[in-house]
Amino acid sequence: MAAVELLGYVPLLLVTVLALPVALVPVSDRARLLVSRLALPIFGRYVAEDSPTRRRQRERMRAAFVGESHRVFASQTLFIAGVAGVAGSVYGVYAGAAILRSLAVDVDELRALLPTPLEFLAAIVQVPNLSLLQLFGLLLVAGATVGSALALGTYWARWEFLDQRARTRGIEIDATLPRTVAFVYALSRSGIPFQEVLRTLSRNQDVYGEAARELGVAVRDMDTFGTDILTALQGTASRTPSENLEEFTENLASVLSSGQSVSSFLRDQYERFQEEAQEQQRQYLDLLSTFAEVYVTVLVAGPLFFITVLVVVGLVIQNTLTLVRIVSYVGIPLATFGFVVYVDSMTEGLNLPNRGGDDQSRLASDRGSEDDASGTQPVASAGEAAGVTDGGIVYREAVEQDAHAENRARLAVYDRIGAFRETLSHPLETVLRAPAYSLVLTGPIGLLLIGLSIGGDARDAIGRLTQPSTDPAAAVADLVAVVDGPIVLATILALAGVAAAHEVQKRRIRAIEADMPDFLSRMASINEAGVTVVGSLGRLADAELGRLGDEIARVWRDIRWGASVSDALTRMERRTNAPTVSRAVTLVRNAMAASGDISPVLHIAADEAQEIRRLRRERRQEMLTYLVVIYVSFFVFLGIIVALTVSFIPAIEAAGRSTGGAVGGVGGVNAGVLGGLQSVNTGAYELLFFHTAAIQGVCSGIVAGQLGEGSVADGLKHATVLLVATYLVFALL
Repeated sequence: MAAVELLGYVPLLLVTVLALPVALVPVSDRARLLVSRLALPIFGRYVAEDSPTRRRQRERMRAAFVGESHRVFASQTLFIAGVAGVAGSVYGVYAGAAILRSLAVDVDELRALLPTPLEFLAAIVQVPNLSLLQLFGLLLVAGATVGSALALGTYWARWEFLDQRARTRGIEIDATLPRTVAFVYALSRSGIPFQEVLRTLSRNQDVYGEAARELGVAVRDMDTFGTDILTALQGTASRTPSENLEEFTENLASVLSSGQSVSSFLRDQYERFQEEAQEQQRQYLDLLSTFAEVYVTVLVAGPLFFITVLVVVGLVIQNTLTLVRIVSYVGIPLATFGFVVYVDSMTEGLNLPNRGGDDQSRLASDRGSEDDASGTQPVASAGEAAGVTDGGIVYREAVEQDAHAENRARLAVYDRIGAFRETLSHPLETVLRAPAYSLVLTGPIGLLLIGLSIGGDARDAIGRLTQPSTDPAAAVADLVAVVDGPIVLATILALAGVAAAHEVQKRRIRAIEADMPDFLSRMASINEAGVTVVGSLGRLADAELGRLGDEIARVWRDIRWGASVSDALTRMERRTNAPTVSRAVTLVRNAMAASGDISPVLHIAADEAQEIRRLRRERRQEMLTYLVVIYVSFFVFLGIIVALTVSFIPAIEAAGRSTGGAVGGVGGVNAGVLGGLQSVNTGAYELLFFHTAAIQGVCSGIVAGQLGEGSVADGLKHATVLLVATYLVFALL
């Protein structure tokens, strides 16, 4: 009989295994390739037909910057929806069967479970005896309903995701467009042809963000397909999800076609975007202030009110500890996570982009490059031409393949272990560039702290868990009460390590960026006086420029040792890893390639850096108020939790013990309310309140960092402070 029941689950297992590759499509390239190979022969011809719907879908894909053709993506969508429909039908059948089994209770058993006034419900909720045909029809309807809903929902979600992605890209393009226009304007002032300016912008997409990436498609059309610049810009205008970029490219195409001054047009656009950046900053701050008020009202005061009501109800009517645990352990973290994700989606792209690439590769690049400071050139790669003594030209790969096979194998091994070696060789720099690496140190210390805290009480609780006569819930509660303090201390240690590394690196970058406008202005003034770029750097090497002065001194030392100005500045960019420095260095390096008179470019870069610094300072001052509000709201939350723990619950418990017996004997009066007060589990409430305050502290700190400083990583220090405050308050109770 058991074997027959297990055999009935075979269809469920098979459909799960078949649907697994489809479920992995968003995260696995192999799964996506497999689905494409299966979907194209089935749906490829159908989706290739031209229609208004297909044209709208293509526009959505172009706006979302999907790296697949419409035929492939649409075929994948239909195939995934079909598989979801089949899987949903099977799951619906099993779900319907499970519901029927759960409701198939005898009428007498239902009548016994219900109160006397509600016994009539037993005949209503009972599942009638269904014939085989009726049962088949019911399960068929259940399977078809679930399958159809899942198939249609999957198809809709795939295309709706593109719309969301396009909207996100539009926000990112609008946020990066002002500095992109500043870059194009500065290079156009240096005498570089406009097509080459766009090519230079396309090569620096990691610095200038999504707007440069969008314009890079126009460059690809010009270089790969031979499209003229006007047609390429008009194509960008029709494709982009950003109205600002659409307007800019259309106006730029008009200026180029009419022969007007491109520099004058770009100057006007640059000034306009500077003014719009200020207005956008104001709207952004208003949005963040609204988010802060919503968080304090809904996710701090709301849970506090709900928990207080549940505690009172639990004390006077019935036990509500389970519901309070659900709110504390599940409700608050999930609500905070959803709030953080929503805020991030609404403000995505408003932070400055940083140069992409792996931190360790940049760390390695600081200490050497293919063309190092000594002027040594890299060895010719395989396939390059090399001279020989007889005057002929042969290929090194054909002549010296065997001789260099061992060297190439050694280089391959070195490349594989290079990042790991750099991590071990420079641990402090590695931790500062990637603060999560601090867990390598704080994690074992925290685990050791937890291990040392497991004493006799913890071992007794663990031993009671193995005894069949012991209540598992009580034993688990006793064990948690013993180890939760060390776990919180270990969490504080881990958060403090990551927060400290992140804060040190952030302050270093902010200090360097604060001196960048002054450096660019001084360099522009020196260059205007007729001094070369190299001479300007030499004069500024000993200037008082704070943290940036040390980097300029290293740049000058690299130049004196034989490095080019471009290489020296590139190394400074990689060392600092600061967005403002990346944009300034990219601008200067490309301007130097066109002319030695780069003072106009430097003035533009200085103005941009100064404006970004001003906007950032304004945001920090504006959001300081709401940061204080979040702190105050948390301490109010903590104060009320402590009052419930220290005063309210013990007082109610004492009152119940002192009056319970007397009231029960007065004229047959039922002492239900006060009788319930005698069974208050004060220890369980105190433990739960400690956990609730700790969870709320971490959540409030993360939100404070995101709203006040722009990222979740900035909230780790606030979470550490609030968690320490929670631990100390409950430790002193």
